[in-house]
Amino acid sequence: MDPVRVISDYVRFPSVSTDPAFAAGMAGARDFAAQLLAGAGLAVEVEQTPLHPIVLGRRTGPAHWPHVVLYGHYDVQPADPLDQWASPPFEAQVRDGRLYGRGAADNKGPHTVGILGLANLLKRRPDLPLRVTVILEGEEEIGSPSFGGFLQKHRAELSEADFVLLSDTCSPGGGQIVVTTGLRGIAGFELRVSGPRTDLHSGLHGGAVLNPIQALAEICASLHKPDGSVNIPGFYDGVAAPEQWERDELKKFPLSGESYKKFLGVAALYSQPDVTPIEATRYAPTLEFNGVGGGYQGEGQKTVIPATAFAKFTCRLVPGQTATDIVEKVRAAVLARVPAGVRVEVKVTQGNDAYLVVPPGKPNAPASAKPALARAFAAAETAIANAFGSPPLFLREGGSVPIIGDIKRETGLDSLMIGLFTPESNLHAPDESLDLDTITRGIAAYESLLEQVAAAGR
Repeated sequence: MDPVRVISDYVRFPSVSTDPAFAAGMAGARDFAAQLLAGAGLAVEVEQTPLHPIVLGRRTGPAHWPHVVLYGHYDVQPADPLDQWASPPFEAQVRDGRLYGRGAADNKGPHTVGILGLANLLKRRPDLPLRVTVILEGEEEIGSPSFGGFLQKHRAELSEADFVLLSDTCSPGGGQIVVTTGLRGIAGFELRVSGPRTDLHSGLHGGAVLNPIQALAEICASLHKPDGSVNIPGFYDGVAAPEQWERDELKKFPLSGESYKKFLGVAALYSQPDVTPIEATRYAPTLEFNGVGGGYQGEGQKTVIPATAFAKFTCRLVPGQTATDIVEKVRAAVLARVPAGVRVEVKVTQGNDAYLVVPPGKPNAPASAKPALARAFAAAETAIANAFGSPPLFLREGGSVPIIGDIKRETGLDSLMIGLFTPESNLHAPDESLDLDTITRGIAAYESLLEQVAAAGR
């Protein structure tokens, strides 16, 4: 089975979960995922949800066999802007050692790597003493609204497993793989500022009313201090500095400040107090503006004072913070800074806590961790070193995968996260891609990891 062909065929289904116009693509990707699991030798079930079904694959066995849960998602982001793709986003194409197409890296390619590694292993060792549950959901890109109900329904079955294995995180490339030990949480907000009852002529009324765009800008500017830190009372309460072993791991990361600037295309990096820019992306909480608007947006000029203006922003959260606490602190800070003459509505769009798993053997690793987790981390280190030529780094990542925290809360399971995409993969952007060599080596690493887990027993 040619893995590049398999992933290419999978990518051709435009499974955009956020847009009902792509219902046929969602159904095609769901059916393809089911066939992929069946081809690996698993018993397949498609479980309906209020929106997009979850595809389940199971390999059962005696209770003394280890039990691994593999997670992935078959839905993808919209491909817009289409004119910035070098090749059609849903017609996978190989160029310069990479496979291009929407979903190649997020997440069809990486979870297919894991499934093909499992398929190879079971073909070679059909009597392997290993239980496996594969979960492929279709709503990750829209916040997994059905996943909580799924976890509650299957809590007993999943809680009995040993750990979750997934590849939906990032590595730096060049053969250096990262095993992700933590993900930042997230709190999302929409801020709407309202002024006059309708748009006003800026010549007739300018100077008599506060412009909602000006009020919005003042509020937004007040949320940071000049040094880049977040200017919200109590925002940093409970935040601890990274452990020394984490700083030591990050020193091995093959990216300098200069190369980071060059990759980003910026003249300078925006540092925060007490952390380097590269540390900040993994260990520090943030507040970032994601969108802003108000008034006339077309060509030329329309001289109005708009009736409303809006901003969308998110806070990335670290261990020691909770989304519930940060939401209330941000809301209170915004409402306290509203200038006279305008009204403000603060809408909370999402909220999830950070996730952290300390690899067994590291300082402050919890004694309550399942013994199988220690064996899994050790197996991953060996398998990745053999497949990629160097051992993995154990690092937190700055992004958020909210379902990881949901799984931990509902089932008690920790997650082993192997980064298979890289910054060059252009997640959520045009020309998304996955490195072909990583596909081959990743399959070998998964096969070795799962075989070691089975050999270690429970």
